[in-house]
Amino acid sequence: MTKKTKGNLKVTTIKLTEETKLRLEKLREHKGESYDDILRKILYILNIARDDPEKAKRVLERISDLRARMLEEEEQRKENLLKEQESQED
Repeated sequence: MTKKTKGNLKVTTIKLTEETKLRLEKLREHKGESYDDILRKILYILNIARDDPEKAKRVLERISDLRARMLEEEEQRKENLLKEQESQED
């Protein structure tokens, strides 16, 4: 199914297994990143890997670092929210 959106861009729907979706989410650098963004990033990395495998490795390491930071920040926000709720109950 394809439908028009803003301007000349077209959006389509694709089916993914839950496993594929979870694997894509592991490459997400920030919450606002769409699956289209993630897939484009994968294609970019694959293209780099052909010519410069070390550069592709560095890109993947950067993604891993950013993802770890995002998860830490999310965990910290949850902890802060929980502490806030506990202090309001007292």
